[in-house]
Amino acid sequence: MSDVQASQKTDTAHLAWDKRWQTEEGRADWLRPDPDVAGLIEKLKKQGNVSALDLGCGVGRHALSFARAGFETHAMDLSEAGLAELKKSAAAEGQEIETHLAPMTALPFDDNSFDYVLSFNVIYHGDPSIVRTAIAEIARVLKPGGIYQGTMLSKRNANFGIGTEVAADTWVRDGDDDKDHPHFYCNASELVALFDRFELSYLEDKVHTKPGSWHWHMIAELNR
Repeated sequence: MSDVQASQKTDTAHLAWDKRWQTEEGRADWLRPDPDVAGLIEKLKKQGNVSALDLGCGVGRHALSFARAGFETHAMDLSEAGLAELKKSAAAEGQEIETHLAPMTALPFDDNSFDYVLSFNVIYHGDPSIVRTAIAEIARVLKPGGIYQGTMLSKRNANFGIGTEVAADTWVRDGDDDKDHPHFYCNASELVALFDRFELSYLEDKVHTKPGSWHWHMIAELNR
């Protein structure tokens, strides 16, 4: 199966997350910003006016942090339940956040729209064609010299190689929530090649909450 053929049915993880966001229990672990993101927000605040996009915002833990920092904030997801929760939270805090229901492969923004794009635990949900398209869209909507921050799944992750390989380095593991949907894994050299339009300033392979949950954390500047 080619990447193009596979991409027609691999960009589907939002279906699982939409179910998760509908329950208080499902949202509970996704309410606090990641420390890496919080740290970069503090640095960006010093630059003055910042236009920011939370791509794959879920229930909005990072988008809310953007708005609290005074950023011009846009938040995008394919989960209606996640966006609904974000709207409620923003209204309760009196924060202005523009929300958008759209796929990561077709961002509804003009070229050169943002100083900062975050996509945390998002763009690896699909086959290589999906991933490359999402990265191209991120590059398109960033201003030259703009900052991208995100994560990718490492090949050190315990789930790599388990289940069915539906495209190159893209695996589905049956019966485990969003793992029912394709996940793409890469090593460092493959990640650098995917982000060839960017200059990396930070890259670290680190474990998330569960043993074996290795993810690449990255910060990069779009080439001018």
